[in-house]
Amino acid sequence: MRTAWVCLAFLAILLAGVIAIPVARADETPTRKEILTSQNNLKQIALAFHNYAAANNDALPSDIYSADGKPLLSWRVAVLPYVEADNLYKQFKLDEPWDSDNNKKLIEMMPKLYAPVRGKAKAGHTFYQTFTGKDTLFGDKGALFKISTIPDGTSNTALIVEAGETVIWSKPADLVFDQKKTLPKLGGLFGGELNVVRCDGSVIRVKKDFDEAEMKKLIMPADGNVIDFDKLKK
Repeated sequence: MRTAWVCLAFLAILLAGVIAIPVARADETPTRKEILTSQNNLKQIALAFHNYAAANNDALPSDIYSADGKPLLSWRVAVLPYVEADNLYKQFKLDEPWDSDNNKKLIEMMPKLYAPVRGKAKAGHTFYQTFTGKDTLFGDKGALFKISTIPDGTSNTALIVEAGETVIWSKPADLVFDQKKTLPKLGGLFGGELNVVRCDGSVIRVKKDFDEAEMKKLIMPADGNVIDFDKLKK
């Protein structure tokens, strides 16, 4: 009986994040738990997008801009109240850039939800990014559509992906997309394979040698093309 209580107590400590769990190297074969953890992270972030939209006339969250249109903080900051991090959100000065004296102190307080589930990354860095550019969901200056008005539909539009390189989580930095150019590097968390959460909140696991043309269709929310998911899914 005593052993059972000790095991339960230890499990509670692990879940609370008090004990640091060793993180696998990026060159090791990912475990099912690591894959599922990242997929769950993406689902929670997508849910935050939907909850933000529900509270803001169906508008999608985007980077936080200054009055003169300068990007200051990432969408990852904007959704903090919807990922149970409202206290952290209140510590940001939303009219200052990510690297101001006040805001740069908060980089190290990145929510665990954004942290890499494996490999080594600098403190305060994340793989979770959106695509930006004139043909993407978020354009060059914020979301181009509401969640209910995405022309290709929520199940056919990528929302967040595991990028190839990390960025500082509070910095307004994401993947720049140009349909005429090669895609930016993806899949840095799992050796080229990656998870993609779509705007409907569902996650697909994409193989390393995915078809780039099909991925571009998934990234573009209004191209009107049918996606062959068999050329993407692992």
